Amino acid sequence: MGSTATAKIVALPMVDKHADPEPVAAEVKASAAQMSAAEIPVPEPEPIPTVSLTKVFLGLLGYVTRERMVTALLACISIGALFLFWYLGTKYRLEFYIRFKNVPTPYEVYQQLTQVGLSNKYLFNIAMSVRRILLGFMIATIIGVPLGLAIGKYQRVRDFFMPVVEIMRPIPAIAWVPMSIMLWPNNEASIVFITFIGAFFPILLNTIHGVHSLDGVLVRAARCLGASEIRLFMNVILPGSLPHIFTGLAVGMGVAWVSLIAAEMISGQFGVGYFTWEAYSLVDYPAIVLGMITIGVLGLACSGIIRMVGVLLMPWLAFAPGGRR
Repeated sequence: MGSTATAKIVALPMVDKHADPEPVAAEVKASAAQMSAAEIPVPEPEPIPTVSLTKVFLGLLGYVTRERMVTALLACISIGALFLFWYLGTKYRLEFYIRFKNVPTPYEVYQQLTQVGLSNKYLFNIAMSVRRILLGFMIATIIGVPLGLAIGKYQRVRDFFMPVVEIMRPIPAIAWVPMSIMLWPNNEASIVFITFIGAFFPILLNTIHGVHSLDGVLVRAARCLGASEIRLFMNVILPGSLPHIFTGLAVGMGVAWVSLIAAEMISGQFGVGYFTWEAYSLVDYPAIVLGMITIGVLGLACSGIIRMVGVLLMPWLAFAPGGRR
C-alpha cells in the first residue's frame, strides 16, 4: 500500500513585472506593521508614586540607631544634671564656697525669656552677634587655611611668617580692643577684627600641624606618579590635613565667641555681649543668665555645624579607629 501525501498550497501574491514596485512594498510594510502591532502587547501605565507618612516615618526611623539613641540620652542626662544642680542651688540658697543667694532660678530666667524672647531688641542683638561671628570667622578661615598650608609645606614661607605669628599669638584678643578702635573707622569693623584675631591663630596653627602630620610616603608617591604642585596640594596635602583643619575650625569658633562677647561688652552697642553687660549694669540678674544661655546655645549650634560639614567632607573618618561606622 502506498502512502498519500497532502500538499499544502500557499497562495502568493502575483506581482506584475510592469507594475510600480513602490506601492507593493508599501502595502507589504503596512501589513507587517499591522501584524507586529497586533502581536506586541500595549504596556499598562505605571501608577504615580504617592508619598506616605508611614514610609517617611519608617525612613527617618532607619537613621535612629542604638548608638545615636545612647548618644542623645547621655547628652540629655548631662544637660539635665546641670539644670538640676542649678535648680537645687537656687531653691535651697546653697552656700558652700560658691553662693546661690543672688542667682536667679530657672523659672525666673524662663519668665525673662518669655518677656524678651520675641522682642525686636533681643532678636536684633542675636542677629548682630551672628553676623559679626560669621564675618570674622569666614575671614579667618579664608586667610588661615591657605597660609597654614603654605607655612607647613614650604620652609622659606615658614621662616618668613612664623616669627611674626609667634609674637602676635600670645596677645589676647581683649588686648586688641583699644588698638582696634584706633585702627578701624567704626566699632563694627573693630569688633569683626577682634573676632577674626580670636579665630585666626587656632585655625592657622592646626592647619600647620595637619601638614606636618601628613605621611611623607603619600607625598613621595604622588610625586613619583607625576603629580603637579597644584594637584599635590588638592589631592594629597589638603585631604590629609582636613581632620586637623576642622579641629582648628572648631577651636577657633569657640575662641571667636569669647573674643566677640568681650569686644561687645567693652565697645559694642548691640549684640548678645552688650545685652548681657547692659543687664548687669541694670542689676537684672535673670537677663544676665539669659544672655549667658543664649551665648552657649549659639556657640553649640556653630560648633555643631562645623562638625556636620566635617563629617560630609571626610566620610572616610567613619572607618578610622574610634570612628562611627
